[in-house]
Amino acid sequence: MKIYQSKEIKNIALLGNDGAGKTTLTESLLFEAGQIQRKGRITQKNTVSDYFPVEHEYGYSVFSTVFHVEYNGKKLNIIDCPGSDDFCGAALTAMTVTDTAILLINGQYGPEVGTQNHFRYTANLNKPVIFLINQLDSDKCDYNQCVEKLRELYGQKIIQIQYPLNEGPDFNSMIDVLLMKKLTWKPEGGAPIIEDIPASELDKATELHHALVEAAAENDEGLMEKFFEEEVLTIDEMREGIRKGLAARGMFPVFCVCAAKNMGVHRLMEFLGNVVPFVDEMPAAVTRTGEEVKPDSNGPTALYFFKTANEPHIGGVQYFKVMSGKVHEGDDLLNVDRGSKERIAQLYICSGANRTKVEELVAGDIGCSVKLKDVRTGNTLVGKDCDYSFDLVKYPAPRYIRSVRPENESDSEKMMSAIQKMSQEDPTWVLEQSKELRQTLIKGQGEFHLRTLKWRMENNEKINIIYDEQKIPYRETITKAARADYRHKKQSGGAGQFGEVHLIVEPYNEGDPDPVSYKFGGQEFKINCKSKEEIDLEWGGKLVFINSVVGGAIDTRFMPAILKGIMGRMEQGPLTGSYARDVRVVVYDGKMHPVDSNELSFMLAGRNAFSEAFKQAGPKLLEPIYDVEVLVPSDKMGDVMSDIQGRRGMIMGSSSESGYEKLQAKVPLKGLANYSTSLSAITGARGSFSMKFSNYELVPTDVQNQLIKEFEAQNKDED
Repeated sequence: MKIYQSKEIKNIALLGNDGAGKTTLTESLLFEAGQIQRKGRITQKNTVSDYFPVEHEYGYSVFSTVFHVEYNGKKLNIIDCPGSDDFCGAALTAMTVTDTAILLINGQYGPEVGTQNHFRYTANLNKPVIFLINQLDSDKCDYNQCVEKLRELYGQKIIQIQYPLNEGPDFNSMIDVLLMKKLTWKPEGGAPIIEDIPASELDKATELHHALVEAAAENDEGLMEKFFEEEVLTIDEMREGIRKGLAARGMFPVFCVCAAKNMGVHRLMEFLGNVVPFVDEMPAAVTRTGEEVKPDSNGPTALYFFKTANEPHIGGVQYFKVMSGKVHEGDDLLNVDRGSKERIAQLYICSGANRTKVEELVAGDIGCSVKLKDVRTGNTLVGKDCDYSFDLVKYPAPRYIRSVRPENESDSEKMMSAIQKMSQEDPTWVLEQSKELRQTLIKGQGEFHLRTLKWRMENNEKINIIYDEQKIPYRETITKAARADYRHKKQSGGAGQFGEVHLIVEPYNEGDPDPVSYKFGGQEFKINCKSKEEIDLEWGGKLVFINSVVGGAIDTRFMPAILKGIMGRMEQGPLTGSYARDVRVVVYDGKMHPVDSNELSFMLAGRNAFSEAFKQAGPKLLEPIYDVEVLVPSDKMGDVMSDIQGRRGMIMGSSSESGYEKLQAKVPLKGLANYSTSLSAITGARGSFSMKFSNYELVPTDVQNQLIKEFEAQNKDED
């Protein structure tokens, strides 16, 4: 295969809501380019995209698929992305390593929530967007309504380049206002018959052509001057203006296609080849240190690995983008993230599971290798005297968390290994061993996301797993001061154990002055601060430990043991066994024995004195509160608000965004356990949300009492 240079390569992400027809369009693009001789079908499970068993099972894209087409001396690398927001990690990755996004829209439904989500991602990454309206042969297709809705959402930057003449089952022709021609297809699709625009459509086509010329001219001063003088541009001048407008997100062209019948695909490929920006025309990538790296084939070699696939009979397939320089088969490179050396033993370009060997790839191109020994998704490999390191993809926080365990306990290690391997394929699957909750947690983007992982575990790895609800990481604290003492005394022949600790506990807030005295039951306790330790707790908050013992009642050498006992109780609070936080402890008195006192005695005395004082200090549970942002259709706003309030959530505000309502709320984590499923049911899968930890707040008294009862009952059962 020809070695394409940076100025001949274009990288494109294919996005869109589930059901928009991305996989079908992929088949038509590959067929039109001559890379496949027969188009596959999703129902027959023989498409280039969606080639994994789990995708065949569900009939949805789960992973992104990298493929390429060659057109007119140019190479188009295209990444077909899953439409479901549960698999947004793949779409985000694809958008990061490509330069232009095609946003496919189902002509029956117009812009959907997936369209909104993907467009928002392109805006965050500042990527050009082409809208492509598909399924024009559907009875329910309404092209004009689709365009009208797009204009409502994205304003006057929506510029029509094509419009259909006959939507519905008889669709076979459209007007192209860039070419100013009528395009008609035979039943088998393919290259169109190009004719003059009929008189009945000339006025409409001329008006749209004029709007396109004006939009193209706005992006180039020279073209603008010519437009003002002559009010016309040549096709090549328009293409140049559209290219610049795309790159600056100054315009969003709208195309038409019927992917299933291969109508409009050839023309789309022409536009991609002639107009979409090349890799060397887009902004440079930036390293972790802020250095700009342009796709220069003469620069130092640097590869960014953005995707891993584990394929049967092959193992790991690692996909990369050449960020700089060139890579050849047999090159020895350094993994700057892991400090290991790698040899690129095999170099391929790919179309789904089909790979073609190549000898060289240059800056801007996308390829893959197999069986690399120590490469992970997100790693950078570099050549000699190069220290580039890229951190390009920012994945969203998890929105759906479950505890996971194998049905057979002996499979625990195998389960962990398999999930870690899968998280290389999709980094939005996050595995965590929670010491606090004593659970293994699997985190993802939604119920379908985790259901997919479960299917793969049970069908591919042959490990049956069980999902349970995640325990909530409550925190325990106190609301007032309290005093307690405890004597630990044990005699069993020989040396005994003796330690007595008197202490005071109280709530601690950052910046509180050291205590001077306390009063309990009419008695005053004066404090003489001999030493103080402030411990930042790894689970948040502080423990402040003050030694105020006078007269040698407790030897200083036993203070660390007392603190250790208190820390042990902080790690397993007296109310529900949750972590405790924001407590000040003052040890003011005690007793010791010249022979029987030791560290263990004072550790146990300190632990039990702290526990008793804690229970008398107005103990309260705190629960994690999350900031939740929900994007919801206007007609479902009331239902969504009611649902949030039913989860003890507090509505903080709302605003309109591109035809949807954006709702801000604070919701306890307990109320978010099944929220993704509930939101999907309420909105007909048209809503989406994000969540981010905010703070800890007091649990309502009735909820606290219930939790304490459950904890006590559980401990009683275990006893």
